[in-house]
Amino acid sequence: MHPIRKKRLTIVIFLVAGLAIAVGLTTYALRQNINLFYDPTEIAAGNAPVDVRIRAGGMVEVGSVVRDPESLAVKFRVTDYTASVPMEYVGILPDLFAEGQGVVAMGRLNNEGLFVADQVLAKHDENYMPPEVAEALEKSTKGKSNSANAEKAAETTAY
Repeated sequence: MHPIRKKRLTIVIFLVAGLAIAVGLTTYALRQNINLFYDPTEIAAGNAPVDVRIRAGGMVEVGSVVRDPESLAVKFRVTDYTASVPMEYVGILPDLFAEGQGVVAMGRLNNEGLFVADQVLAKHDENYMPPEVAEALEKSTKGKSNSANAEKAAETTAY
């Protein structure tokens, strides 16, 4: 092989190897920062990973919020109207956190099925619903009675 071709081949091999290492390191770094969203039905079915940081969301079940009077610990249940998941959070909840309102929590699911949140986000006004929560609620109610959906459609077409 000609010395110039050999030199070019060596440079190309080093560039390809360097690029492969850079892509591998970037992929590894991004994999650690991904927060996947799971709705209560997926968590109850066992599809959510245990001891991995994830996001979970839905509506706070009415009557499920229990505050510890001695600390900032709060236990509540989040539902998508098909299944519900118990959650625990220690800290100051957002002002808009309330029963019957949409929330997205970030944290880890433990072996007992309890979602231990390290951050809780509440919707910011009465018209907004986090996209993940809205999609999960729509998916869970899609399988329910079609008569309710037909009534809603009739109401909206009547106007």
